[in-house]
Formats: sequence, C-alpha cells, structure tokens
Amino acid sequence: MSETTAAIRPPEPDWSTITAVELAAYCTAENRFRASGAARAMTGEPDPGAVIRWQEVALPGRDLPVRVHRPAAGSADGGALPVVLHVHGGGFVGTATQCDWVTSHVAARLPAVVVSVEHWLLAPDTPLSAAADDGWDVLRHVLGHAREWGVDPARTAVFGESCGALIGALAVLRASEAGLALRAQVLVNPATDVTDAMLDHPSIAAYGRGPGLSVAQLRFFRRLAVPPGADARALSPLYAADLSGLPPALVVVPTDDPLADHGRRYAERLLAAGTVVRLTEHPGARHAFLSVPGLERRATAARTEILEFLRTRLATQGGRPAMWE
Repeated sequence: MSETTAAIRPPEPDWSTITAVELAAYCTAENRFRASGAARAMTGEPDPGAVIRWQEVALPGRDLPVRVHRPAAGSADGGALPVVLHVHGGGFVGTATQCDWVTSHVAARLPAVVVSVEHWLLAPDTPLSAAADDGWDVLRHVLGHAREWGVDPARTAVFGESCGALIGALAVLRASEAGLALRAQVLVNPATDVTDAMLDHPSIAAYGRGPGLSVAQLRFFRRLAVPPGADARALSPLYAADLSGLPPALVVVPTDDPLADHGRRYAERLLAAGTVVRLTEHPGARHAFLSVPGLERRATAARTEILEFLRTRLATQGGRPAMWE
C-alpha cells in the first residue's frame, strides 16, 4: 500500500514456470512500481478535486484496506453522497492505487464516495472466492454503516475492471440474492468465465498472442482462481442461473482484448434476462486500457462515459433499498 516516489518495474516472469515464491516477489515489486510516482506517466494523475486516503475496514475474520476517494468540496447540499464500490483489476497483481486517475475523477466530478477494495490477490492460498468475498463484504459493510461513511445507501453502484469487474459482477449477483437494490453496475473489460471454456472465446485466439494480456497469463490466472474441487461455474457470472432483476449495466469492451468476448457475451445474457444494458466498444484499445491513460488514448472517452452513466443512474430520488428497511 505504500506510495513511493521512485520504483523500478520488474521484468515479466515466465508464467508457465513461475513458482509461488517467485510470484510473491514479482507481485511485491510490480505493485510497488504501480503505486509509485514513476508509474503516473502511465496511470495518470489523480483529480485534484478529490481527497484520497487508505482506511482499514473490519470484516468478518479480517481487516481489509480500502482506498477511499471523497470530493474535496463535499456534497453540494451537505447531505449524504452516492457510494461507488470500485474493484481494481490484475488478478494476481494489482493495487487500488493504479486506478486513482479514474476513481478520484468519479469521486470529485459525480460527486460520490468511491471505495476501492484492496482485495486479496490470487495466490496458491487465496483463490478467486476469497477476492469475491472481499468485494461483497466491503459492500455490505459500507452500506450497513452508511451514516458513518456519509453515504446514501439508496444510491449505490458497483464498478470493476478486468478481474475486478468479475468480482464486482459477483457482488451484484449476491446483492440481488440478498434483496439489495443497487442502482448501477459498470464492468470494464470484464472476465466473466473462469470455467474450462475460458480460453475458447474467439477474441482469445485473435488477441491472446499480442502485446498485453496473454494466453499464458490467463492460464495462470485460471489455475490460481479455481483450485481443484472448486465450482468454476459459481465464480463465472456468464453462467449464472438467473440474471434477472439486476441493476442497469454499462459494459465497456476494448476491441483488441483477449477478453473482449467475455464482455460481449455477458452483455448479451444480461439483455436477454431483461436488464438494461449499454455495451460500448473502443476500437483499437487493449485490455486494462482504462488504467493506463498515458498509453491508451481511448481511456479518456471511456472515463467520460462511465461518469455520465453513473451520474444518470445515481441521481437523487427517494427510497431506500429493501435490505436496509
């Protein structure tokens, strides 16, 4: 979680032979770089209109860090703000700090309280189910303590990127099962399928050998995400039995992404279930483009669309989610 002013990015390992010890060392070094001032040329500068700080959240059996973004000016009318649960991408490497460019912007410009979850990263002893629990448990905690957080639980959205979009989509499904009426979900280059069919989508063959996210990384991701004996379909929103009654969705797909078809197919399933869906494709953009505005020109357009979608969906109106009555 430390933010250093200088760091050296480690070389990418061989994903087919990497050991648990090598993964831990790589993750530490890579996340140190992503949280450093040196990475800002790629990841972008935070919005000066937001105040950012780390906070520990007490969850069942553990304390978890979250990166909280609040508008420096507060709420225009002095009332409670909407809340956006954000989940960063990366899977086995990643930090909420890498997303400050977009999360601080949403906090300052919406305005809203954006709570970005520093979830457990995938490792031999922490599968995807642990990260999914982090997303859901933080959402429940914040809404269950809405007054302390200064947020309006009736205006809640979930926003995730890549593996974070998978965690977010799973949190949305659990919220629906619990009777919690969310206002919106934003899924950016989401992974939605961690079954044996994860690599069978056409976009994997088209873009899995190019720069950026590779088939080797995806194979490694799946091996960590779904250990032997785990139910892969239960962790794959694409195969959820019931997608009805979910909040309106914005699905953002970079076209030159191995996971592009994951997003497209999930948007189709949501639409078929009666959910309001906007699917936006960004030609020429690659996986995780929203996290590297210094490298991907389409990131700004995507950020603008995300902000406007959330502004529309989180507009003030009466009522509270049934879960909190």
